[in-house]
Amino acid sequence: MAELVYPPVIGAARTLFRALDLRFDIDGTEHVPRRGGAVLVSNHIGYLDFVFAGLAARPAKRLVRFMAKESVFRHKVSGPLMRAMKHIPVDRSQGEHAYRHALKALRSGEIIGVFPEATISQSFTLKTFKTGAARMAQEAGVPLLPVALWGTQRLWTKGHKRDFGRNHFPITIRVGEPIRPAEGESAAGLTGRLRDRVQELLEAAQRAYPVRPKGPEDTWWIPAHLGGTAPTPAEAGSL
Repeated sequence: MAELVYPPVIGAARTLFRALDLRFDIDGTEHVPRRGGAVLVSNHIGYLDFVFAGLAARPAKRLVRFMAKESVFRHKVSGPLMRAMKHIPVDRSQGEHAYRHALKALRSGEIIGVFPEATISQSFTLKTFKTGAARMAQEAGVPLLPVALWGTQRLWTKGHKRDFGRNHFPITIRVGEPIRPAEGESAAGLTGRLRDRVQELLEAAQRAYPVRPKGPEDTWWIPAHLGGTAPTPAEAGSL
């Protein structure tokens, strides 16, 4: 079936990125499979992360179907677009339906995008990963594709006003080699391996990030353990 909506939306997003003069540094896109199912797994630090994580698959000419909270699909603007792009709504009180939907898509050769932290990390560090992504990969017999994003929180994140000025923000994206479930491996064990790999990619993205805060008032987007003023994980948990 022809993709009538997704490509134009990607084009519109790229036009916006050019208008904002975002500076992209994307590495590892060769790891995205050219065909077949996969579960793309990313850290979550900003509201636009699904757009940036999806960009990682474009060199392979793949479209990512993201699992997103059901309320996004009820919005009068985003809802029709999300459905037309075949993203998957998740009702957290009845998640089994979304899980089955994702499994069917994986088995038909789609890439499904998942944020296993389930919500934005306000500390900009990795939260605990839920095991759903690993279970889907195991049940569908597909690899997990680890992705790390950095810099996206500077555009729009929880607790801060969005900044769509022409600030030349760098956006760093790292894609790791696919992780394949081992025979007999538990979902918890696979999730642990996955989280460790995303952590490695996140640290690599942070090291590669080409700018530092402009001054004391510009440290909010840096994690506390790196000398910034973002909440610690414990503090973020109480927000």
